[in-house]
Amino acid sequence: MRQHDTLFIGGEWVAPAGTGVIDVISPHTEEVVGRVPDGTPADMDRAVAAARAAFDHGPWPRMTFAERAAVIDRLAGIYAARQGEMAALITEEMGSPITFSNLAQAPQPLGMLQFYAEYGKTFAQEEQRPGLFGPTTVRREPVGVVAAIVPWNVPQFVAMTKVAPALLAGCTIVLKPAPETPLDSYLFAEMVKEAGIPDGVLNIVPAGREAGEHLVSHPGVDKVAFTGSTAAGRRIAAICGEQLKRVSLELGGKSAAIILDDADLPASMGMLAIASLMNNGQACVAQTRILASRNRYDEVVEAVAGMVTSQPVGDPADPATGIGPLVAKRQQERVEGYIKTGMDEGAKVVVGGLSRPMDRGWYVAPTVFAGATNDMRIAREEIFGPVLTVIPYDDEADAIRLANDSEYGLSGTVWTADADHGMDIARQVRTGTYGVNCLMLEANVPFGGYKASGLGRELGPEGLNAYLEYKTIARLG
Repeated sequence: MRQHDTLFIGGEWVAPAGTGVIDVISPHTEEVVGRVPDGTPADMDRAVAAARAAFDHGPWPRMTFAERAAVIDRLAGIYAARQGEMAALITEEMGSPITFSNLAQAPQPLGMLQFYAEYGKTFAQEEQRPGLFGPTTVRREPVGVVAAIVPWNVPQFVAMTKVAPALLAGCTIVLKPAPETPLDSYLFAEMVKEAGIPDGVLNIVPAGREAGEHLVSHPGVDKVAFTGSTAAGRRIAAICGEQLKRVSLELGGKSAAIILDDADLPASMGMLAIASLMNNGQACVAQTRILASRNRYDEVVEAVAGMVTSQPVGDPADPATGIGPLVAKRQQERVEGYIKTGMDEGAKVVVGGLSRPMDRGWYVAPTVFAGATNDMRIAREEIFGPVLTVIPYDDEADAIRLANDSEYGLSGTVWTADADHGMDIARQVRTGTYGVNCLMLEANVPFGGYKASGLGRELGPEGLNAYLEYKTIARLG
């Protein structure tokens, strides 16, 4: 078992203020695999104080972008050497299939570090613009102390969407990992220490909701970057709005995959399996509404059912596993509750249902619903598990209408033999990320959502802007 008795604050491993602990439980074995301190508001106060001192008096915000980029590049090199270890650790703590961990859980955070390290080499802190009476300087400065609050499903991926650009901007950070998945943050802290990032620039305090809200409302925090549920995002936005504090939110999704009549179904199912079932369905961008024309509806249902049943369910550490357990018992019960709701609403279970596929572990049966309508709860609410709903549409205009008929707007896809026509569809769906015959998240392009899926953008040059303040300096003479 991995035992951690300290918190990472001010560049040191320090004793927590309280005696509470967080047990990290394997979703596969239901056994304790790790234990860390349960951070308290007093620990958050200490972490913010360390970040505040590092920002107000330390070297990090006063370095050039190129100097910070060089340190981030060094951190990326250390991360690259340990990414296999990181992938295995995330699989152990939250049940992500090891193939997905090796594909995304560790490599994509590394890619973000590498992108911002390269981008920062030539990024200009100041630029000159002509003014009415003389030159005007536009200067980019770090926003200050950042509270980064991340969920359990892709813990390093989400942490790095915040940490990597905030570091390049010159901010200092208090990172709060989710209680379900704190172990990966301890490994990352070791890398930060080895990379020589100055003390107090990154502080890590795993904790629950009470300490998290204390961090959000702390007067020493200048910006909050949050990923999680839409309900929690509304609460955080209200606190930040009252304090006029900068905030960025990446929230829920209920994304639609539009399958056009010309789509090659066998060719599409391989990529759609990743897009809809990645990480055991625990992904905000998962394509969980499958929109199929009435002309090919039965054929699409059969293809989707075959795709789901072809994914082996089992031990997430086994490379042959396609779908592992859910992160916690409460999540298992939540997803099973939605499966029952779908049945009660009149949708037909094509595969899956309420029979659990494993005697031990927090597994649910990967499930496909047919005969569903877009007004059912299973089509409107984020389930966050391997549950797909196939919904019929009349024509392409109806498909676009259904895709847009959601409070969310995080991602979406279209599947077609005509990629140019797919681009036309993509331009009409109100989401922040879209794919034609694929679903990709790249470090160099913005990621975020429309509507209740969030505020602001992460990644790419736009993600850096979220951690900068712009200062205009006019001069005469």
